Amino acid sequence: MPIYQYRCDKCGHILEVIQNISDPPLKECKKCSGQLRKLISPPAIIFKGAGWYITDNPTRDRKEGVEKEKDNKGEKKTQTSSSDTSKVEKKEKAAVQA
Repeated sequence: MPIYQYRCDKCGHILEVIQNISDPPLKECKKCSGQLRKLISPPAIIFKGAGWYITDNPTRDRKEGVEKEKDNKGEKKTQTSSSDTSKVEKKEKAAVQA
């Protein structure tokens, strides 16, 4: 349930009340019977990361999955096929013979 803040217009007393959203707002101060006004407060929310993506604040399982994907991509880039190595070997042999 949200916490609402009220301030009395007469005595300036500020109070915090836990209320349902559907509850009617308080109107009368309990100290001096003055009129209460609901105050606007900043929300208690924290934004992390650079955007609204699943990778910004991942769960542990998702984080492990992302790290595995990165590792797999890195391995694929560093691996060379046998045809590539044979081409390099042929070039080296030709350079040595020349």
